Amino acid sequence: MMRICLQQRQAQRGMVLLVSLVFLLLLTLIGLSSMQSANLQEKMAGSVSLRNQSFQAAEAALRVGESAVQLDSYSLAVCSGTTQCLPPAESSVINAAGFNSASGVTWIAAGNGFYGVQNIGTTLTAVNVPTNTSATLYRVTAVGIAGNSRSVVESVYAKY
Repeated sequence: MMRICLQQRQAQRGMVLLVSLVFLLLLTLIGLSSMQSANLQEKMAGSVSLRNQSFQAAEAALRVGESAVQLDSYSLAVCSGTTQCLPPAESSVINAAGFNSASGVTWIAAGNGFYGVQNIGTTLTAVNVPTNTSATLYRVTAVGIAGNSRSVVESVYAKY
């Protein structure tokens, strides 16, 4: 009887080691999964933060551009041709201030962004304006850059 008990005990010693190694493996897998999830969440939060910063930079540049257009002394020639009256295509790649010959837009640095203005013509049917009053329409396009995030915003400003 004593021998049987001793043999069973010796047979179970290896089993305890095997079960503990399986539990250790499971805990390791859970830990790795948690770390991957935390790392992914940190990257997503950083991306959202950069997107927000680039949008705020674009909004700030847009306001600077609109303020420039509001000045009584501001004037700009009407865009010539269909290509130069379209929204500027280079807004998705612009990285520095300067003149773009394809769109005819001069990009001006403003904080962490740039803005460009196009005179897209005049209109006689502006909203909330007395009849037969013409308004010059300016398209203000602004680009904000933060890290690898880029935001583009645009407004049309009517100047009477």
